Amino acid sequence: MGILRILLAIVIPPLGVFLTVGPSSALIINILLTLLGWLPGSIHAVWVITKHAERTDVVAREEAERIDERAY
Repeated sequence: MGILRILLAIVIPPLGVFLTVGPSSALIINILLTLLGWLPGSIHAVWVITKHAERTDVVAREEAERIDERAY
């Protein structure tokens, strides 16, 4: 799903952002940047998607560590 979102971020930037974070301020910013030009919108969309993936990975890792601590 990550590769599909990145491809959508390059082709249709607001759609990639919407599928990642839903209706949010990041989506509005991306729509405005895309209206200014395709390249700024695409760069922002890829950035939003990668940052969201990083935050999700960190939260999942912390949750796994908490579960491991409870097991002992």
